[in-house]
Parts: sequence; structure tokens; C-alpha cells
Amino acid sequence: MELSKKTTILFPPDLHERLGSIARQRGVSMGELVREACAKCYGTVSVKDRLAAVKRLEALALPVSDPDTMAEESVPSPENLLP
Repeated sequence: MELSKKTTILFPPDLHERLGSIARQRGVSMGELVREACAKCYGTVSVKDRLAAVKRLEALALPVSDPDTMAEESVPSPENLLP
């Protein structure tokens, strides 16, 4: 990965210490730790990765009904809302 953009981030001392501790435990720099966290939280997922995830979900053998039955089971009818 090419690193070509620089950003300065100011952290409160306690968070800075916590991030430094985690980075040392993982054997990475604090910059790498922050880049990884940003990618997980705000990064984009490629179309290829999304399709692979859909295929993995599709391959699961889960006991599910058809969509209409699931909707009926998930959302009670108005007459069933009150005892």
C-alpha cells in the first residue's frame, strides 16, 4: 500500500496511551493501528468482496421460510398486538 497522504491527529493523553499499548501488543506502529481501524470503520468494500460475501451467505444451509412467511412471523398482525 502506498502511503502518500499525511494527517495529524490529536488524541487525549489516555486514548494515546491506550492506542500505543495496543500497537505495541500487536507489534505494529500506531499509524498502522489507526489506518486499520479507519479502514474497518469507514473503508469501502469492493464489488468483488461483496459478491463473495453474498455467495458465502447463499451457501449457508439455514432453516428459513419463504419471505412472506418470515414477514408474518416477524411482524404480528394488529389484532395480535394486545393481549
